[in-house]
Amino acid sequence: MSHYDFSKQISRQNTASVKWDRNDIVFGTSDVLPMWVADMDFAPPEEVTAALKDRLEHGIYGYTYVPDTATEAMQAWLSKRHHWNIQPSWVLYSPGVVPTIGMAVQTLTKPGDKVLLQSPVYAPFFSMIEKNNRVVVNSPLSLVNGKYEIDFADFEEKLKEGVKLFLLCNPHNPGGRVWSEEELRKIADLCIQYDCLILSDEIHSDLVFKPNRHIPVASLEENYQDHIVTCVAPSKTFNLAGLQASAIIIPNQSIREAFKETQNRLSINSLNTFGVVGLEAAYRYGEQWLEELLDYLEESTHIAIDYIEKEIPDLTVMKPDGTYLLWIDCRKLGLSDAEIRDKLLKKGKLGLEPGPKYGPGGEGFVRMNIACTRDMLLDGLERLKLAFT
Repeated sequence: MSHYDFSKQISRQNTASVKWDRNDIVFGTSDVLPMWVADMDFAPPEEVTAALKDRLEHGIYGYTYVPDTATEAMQAWLSKRHHWNIQPSWVLYSPGVVPTIGMAVQTLTKPGDKVLLQSPVYAPFFSMIEKNNRVVVNSPLSLVNGKYEIDFADFEEKLKEGVKLFLLCNPHNPGGRVWSEEELRKIADLCIQYDCLILSDEIHSDLVFKPNRHIPVASLEENYQDHIVTCVAPSKTFNLAGLQASAIIIPNQSIREAFKETQNRLSINSLNTFGVVGLEAAYRYGEQWLEELLDYLEESTHIAIDYIEKEIPDLTVMKPDGTYLLWIDCRKLGLSDAEIRDKLLKKGKLGLEPGPKYGPGGEGFVRMNIACTRDMLLDGLERLKLAFT
């Protein structure tokens, strides 16, 4: 029996929502249905809301530290959900995964060093490398039978160039791939062979459809842990991005101490009061909610793919292993990215993420966020059809 209702439409307008209140700025028009930035239109588990209300009603919001109970809740979650047993001493905290990527680039490399990524990939991977005066080295993913695969020959060639850090996106954004154990072992073995550290962004790790299983790369071998910094957060899983709470798991003590120095230098080393409360409550009480969410998202994914196959056959959707993001191939339309955007906004009145934002290989694609009510999803799909009819 279902306990949670994901069909309830909650208006997010006039809440300073990046997704809903900035259409004019993002798209140049307010008359658009936003299905772009990766947050959900669902309320989080009621236990999270209750914990936040309880803390709110206390009435004093002074300086806060992250208590052991919060770390223990996350530790139990990672053990149960992902079979990874971490030590509390490995954990540092950060307001978000993107600031953590920036700190990792600063801590683990020097200006002018090479940092490897695999495009198309989450845009801040590029910006955090470039804005910190490091050099982007790209080993593009290969599109094989409608799914992304790693070109390991190219990956190894790029590592031979003296790359110091590899940014791994697992599960992959925007493609929704959940990398297999075999792929993760190859990645780790090659990086260790060529003395390259790994920053593994695992923010979407809880949003995986069966029979796929998320594997934290650091969990596979004890000797891998010395070479890997892992980012996790309740933000995507439970729709808590605005609480700005994420964790950095660093088993290697010398890397962890260096990371702490960077955090102290920037004074970014704790969480806000409500981030602490939300993180602990989500990991402690959110499992039933997540299981029901995954069922809802998986069904929405099937509905969207079926609709596009039948109604808009010139578009092809990459079937995701996880996440609530659809990566849609529009190349058969024969349109430029500017023309795709123009048709989406002017004809469909639909706001999606443009593929080129994700780097080489993103041209001709768009990303669609389907973490919304079924009614809104169908509205978005009809707008998508209208845009290209």
